[in-house]
Amino acid sequence: MDWMKISLYDNASPIMEQLILFHDYSMMIIMTILSLVSFLMYKMMKNKFYSTTITENQMIELVWTLTPTIILALIALPSLHLLYLMDELNTPALTIKVLGHQWYWSYEYNDFTNIQFDAYMLPQSVFRLLEVDNSTPLPINSQVRIITTSEDVLHSWTVPAMGIKMDATPGRLNQLSMFTSRTGSFYGQCSEICGANHSFMPIVIDIIPMKYFITWIKMFN
Repeated sequence: MDWMKISLYDNASPIMEQLILFHDYSMMIIMTILSLVSFLMYKMMKNKFYSTTITENQMIELVWTLTPTIILALIALPSLHLLYLMDELNTPALTIKVLGHQWYWSYEYNDFTNIQFDAYMLPQSVFRLLEVDNSTPLPINSQVRIITTSEDVLHSWTVPAMGIKMDATPGRLNQLSMFTSRTGSFYGQCSEICGANHSFMPIVIDIIPMKYFITWIKMFN
């Protein structure tokens, strides 16, 4: 069985790695609770646990009140820590503005005013509905700030392998931080139902070494 078909994407950033670890950690707690509750319900249906010492015991009531509180705290604390890391924006090495249109994406490299391009879906491609004519190159091991907005309706710029999902809202700038840890091409799609051609707004990010990124920048000068 190909486990990638039923699991999460292989991570391409430290944030996505932490999201996968938090998912596995939460699922371990959930499966433990599910197994315990199922076992107790089975025993109760067999009349094994039904007695006044169980149904009218204040200590047991105290335990089953405090235990969920402790479990929620064990889930909430790492969750809040992860949310803080996702919103943390260190000094970026590069800033990119992403504009959503019906139905394609536009990219502007704010540090290089002459680099602007649109990314349309290719009608024929190896990966159906995922390839674009102009992919977005980014350097590896660099802090990148993404600024999203829209020129018509709500869109959502989403790249699962990066752990990124940010709404593109008309008249508003949303920002997120991205740090990639390996090279390759990573795919995403608009995750907002933005209209009839919603499924034809793919995203392709090419993570390349810094020297190749500099070479690509020089092509526009």
